[in-house]
Amino acid sequence: MTLPIVGITMGDAAGVGPEVVLKALKHLDVFAFCRPLVIGDRARLEQAGRIVGVDVEDDELPFECLDLGLVPADLPYGKVSAAAGEAAYRYIERAVQLALAGKVDAICTAPINKEALNAAGHHFPGHTEILAALTGTAEVSLTLFSPKLRVIHVTAHMGLIDSIERIDAGLVERTIARGRELMIRSGIGVERAGALEPRIGVCGINPHAGEGGLFGRGEEEIKIAPAVAVARARGWDVEGPYPADALLYRAARGDFDLVVAMYHDQGHGPVKAMGLEHGVNVTAGLPIVRTSVDHGTAFDIAGTGKADERSMLEALRYAAQLAVK
Repeated sequence: MTLPIVGITMGDAAGVGPEVVLKALKHLDVFAFCRPLVIGDRARLEQAGRIVGVDVEDDELPFECLDLGLVPADLPYGKVSAAAGEAAYRYIERAVQLALAGKVDAICTAPINKEALNAAGHHFPGHTEILAALTGTAEVSLTLFSPKLRVIHVTAHMGLIDSIERIDAGLVERTIARGRELMIRSGIGVERAGALEPRIGVCGINPHAGEGGLFGRGEEEIKIAPAVAVARARGWDVEGPYPADALLYRAARGDFDLVVAMYHDQGHGPVKAMGLEHGVNVTAGLPIVRTSVDHGTAFDIAGTGKADERSMLEALRYAAQLAVK
């Protein structure tokens, strides 16, 4: 079987992206499940290689690099730079072009810095929104995978008040559907009547999922319960809305394959508390496969060689796994 080609975007060159990419590729088992193509700047990779002890010219590391040559030679580590923000955007743009053209089978992204991105004139909250715009996708969902917990978000990069206003039954229903499709593609779920059916738990918005109307303004009954009812009418294994704290605990012990979180911190907090180094970000709803590390640019340690590559390794594995489904 031909191994899938995974396009790896280098991320913000002032952050840990170049380092975690090279440290991940130093694990030679990567080449047993994918063919990596790094989309970035070769000179910056060579510089990062000297920091982390990886020889980019080593024949035992058979990865290719699509060198866009956008990073100034004297770009400092650990500082916001419009030049780095512009380069990071162009890496993503090229990766999407390659994926849409079928020249790579999946994209795996190193972290970008939102302040640098905006300084370069690209006004997006993050990767998720950039990818949606570049692929012409009206709606996507930020999803986090970890060994014991998987969470898809109804809303993500917006303030809490804005999130509650944005949520409605239609959005919750579409998020459930995207999450279910991703779980099936990932091969996660249980066989029922000859088909894979993931077990999905849906969070409430308020403490105790509203406690029967005592907390909040009826959001669970108005915004969430109708979506759950529609999903169940389709024969899907969906339950809720449940109190988020109890649901996430139950999912972590194996009662559910996927949790539908209503807003950013409701889902991110538990996943990251369980081990940031093993988390992977997957964008559900795109016409292409995209995974990412579940951490930021870590400017405080960029250029020191201390960055942990385990999240990048997991992201590469998921990218390859999803690419062949």
